[in-house]
Amino acid sequence: MKTIEKALKQNLDKLMSTDQHDPFSILGPQLSDGHSVIRLYRPDAKQLFVHTCSGKKPMKAEGRSGLFQWRGSKDELPKHPNITQLNHDGSEFSFIDAYSFPPELSNDCFKEFSQGSCWQAHKLLGAHPQQRDDVAGVRFSLWAPNAKRVSIIADFNYWDGRTCPMQNLGDSGVWELFIPGVNAGCCYKYEIKNRDTDKLFLKADPYGQRFELRPQTASVVVAESSHRWSDQQWIQTRSTRDWLHAPVSIYEVHLGSWRHTNGNFPNYRSLAPELVQYVKKLGFTHLQLMPITEHPFDGSWGYQVTGYFSPTSRYGDADDLRYFVDYCHQHGIAVLLDWVPGHFPKDEHALGCFDGTSLYEHEDPAQAEQKDWGTLVFNYGRTEVKNFLLSSAYYWLSEFHFDGLRIDAVASMLYLDYSREAGDWTPNQYGGNENLEAIAFLQETNTILHEHFPGALIIAEESTAWPMVSRPVYLGGLGFSMKWNMGWMNDTLSYMALDPVYRQYNQEKLTFGLLYAFTENFILPLSHDEVVHEKKSLLAKMPGDNWQQFANLRLLYVYMFTHPGNKLLFMGNEFAQQLEWDHDRELSWELLQHQDHLGMQRLITDLNQLYKNLPTLHKYDFEQRGFQWLDCNDSAQSVLSYLRRADDDMMIIVLNFTPVPRRNYRIAVPLPGLYRVILNSDSSAYAGSNYQDTTKANDNEVYAEHKAYLDQAYSLTLTLPPLAGILLQLVESQTDSKGQTETIGSG
Repeated sequence: MKTIEKALKQNLDKLMSTDQHDPFSILGPQLSDGHSVIRLYRPDAKQLFVHTCSGKKPMKAEGRSGLFQWRGSKDELPKHPNITQLNHDGSEFSFIDAYSFPPELSNDCFKEFSQGSCWQAHKLLGAHPQQRDDVAGVRFSLWAPNAKRVSIIADFNYWDGRTCPMQNLGDSGVWELFIPGVNAGCCYKYEIKNRDTDKLFLKADPYGQRFELRPQTASVVVAESSHRWSDQQWIQTRSTRDWLHAPVSIYEVHLGSWRHTNGNFPNYRSLAPELVQYVKKLGFTHLQLMPITEHPFDGSWGYQVTGYFSPTSRYGDADDLRYFVDYCHQHGIAVLLDWVPGHFPKDEHALGCFDGTSLYEHEDPAQAEQKDWGTLVFNYGRTEVKNFLLSSAYYWLSEFHFDGLRIDAVASMLYLDYSREAGDWTPNQYGGNENLEAIAFLQETNTILHEHFPGALIIAEESTAWPMVSRPVYLGGLGFSMKWNMGWMNDTLSYMALDPVYRQYNQEKLTFGLLYAFTENFILPLSHDEVVHEKKSLLAKMPGDNWQQFANLRLLYVYMFTHPGNKLLFMGNEFAQQLEWDHDRELSWELLQHQDHLGMQRLITDLNQLYKNLPTLHKYDFEQRGFQWLDCNDSAQSVLSYLRRADDDMMIIVLNFTPVPRRNYRIAVPLPGLYRVILNSDSSAYAGSNYQDTTKANDNEVYAEHKAYLDQAYSLTLTLPPLAGILLQLVESQTDSKGQTETIGSG
């Protein structure tokens, strides 16, 4: 120890006590009194040798400190010395000294990060393979402003936090170290020592782009992508698509339980052809993936995220996911990602108490925890945290070409008192319950994503009456493209669960939603949330015997696909899954051997095709001019009739919510002519009863009479099948009594 320069003694003590924030002050090549000096700290080594310009030279061990040193002439040491380590068991290996590569980044690199305007922070932070001076390695960088010392622990250093301390870059709170020789596939974590308590924390990389398969939790170094995209035309077309007037029918899928392969998770690549073929056959326009961001607990379904930049390794690697999205685009299917910026889990290796302080979560206990889910809430007012989340959203759309995000639990972000008792929350600066910082974050996120990814859809799962969720930020809105219509979902399922005898007293559950249907760009969701936690499957929610349950569900789907608003259906609902969804088992595909279930699938296919191909059913989903009640007041018979419009075209929809057939039921219509039934949910094609009025020669075509009814000049009479919905189209115009020809397109 006497040979060590006195000025270095303090730094060495810090190194040995794992307090060193400036390892370059003692380690690596140094100049001292005109000589070259190199020092390495390898407490596990028996002997080290440095390869100098004049050959392999032994390094001197400084006592039992673990520090090795070599001193020679000024020009004898290469810029990046190669070191050979001899272990106590006689084995040896060689490496290039990491501390011969000074930090590449600086505080200036993180000005935007510190100011909250860096939405590609993932390019600065995390583990990035690169070449420096023709030497391959990985640059590790981490934000941990309250750490006394940060070390990289990994399989290449036997998870020893003493050997690879990182360099602190200063006020930015960022730490960096380039380690040569590290390859893709290397597992690593960060060992963080808190500044105030000296407590050690072992953390995965917040910006890690891959994680070990659970239950293991280490981050994994990822190589540069080798995928070559083939969806350039898709992206270009998407940027000019008028999504406000286009059909959007979403199939929500949990990849792990859609299909199993011998009880194992499917791979993104193997899943793509089968899933895309199925979705295209059924006529959906979009896939929505339940969260595939990395998560440790299968039972969270991905909603408790630990890897905000990492596709879960359950289904393959990042390029496998790129292949999946690319394949979808090449076959005309858009892909949305369920994204969770509202909360994160308390897992020890994750973001909570990251550097020994409330770094990512809010410091105020009244805002830090989401008690319903046992999770922590992001501090949206901290610029670096906002950058983290903005960068995550940007990353998924840029690196994986997703066509948009469905943002989970927006209501929990908007309200400071969300699911909190009085006195258990902190009002904002104006005394209100609005989370002003979260609002600003959502507005900025939506503005940036819409600007940089034109045509992408950003969808809010927002369950309250918060105004202008899907209106532009410049008008005071939150800036989302669309919002889930949770009111429609709750009211509709509540109504459909009633025995038909009681529906006449509850018809307002179906009509009330039209009072606000055009205040937002709504999606009508029948999602995974409605078929879990003992809520029963959609089929099992329906009242009556087996026949009535299927008829009710078919009727629900006709109502959904003809109601204003885009559509979302969770997997399995399309063929009337009988059991609640279970994430541990695949869907009950064997049910498609039965006509009832196969008929339901056919109905969804036909409804999707009509919805996509007929502008009347989608062009004005978000506008009042696309909808008109014909009769919403016949609660006594539980019948609704309305029309959907698209400019000069129209479609008549009649719904009978009782098991009683209605003969000679009069419907008001705006124009005379021949009307044809183009869909009847009671058809035998859908395993319905195919009820027909035997007194009529043809119950599928009917002429409208010049007989005023309700507010219309014309009307027609129909036989309404039991528990069924029918769609009628004007196919032949007719001259009225004044000799003028009424015309209307067929859609």
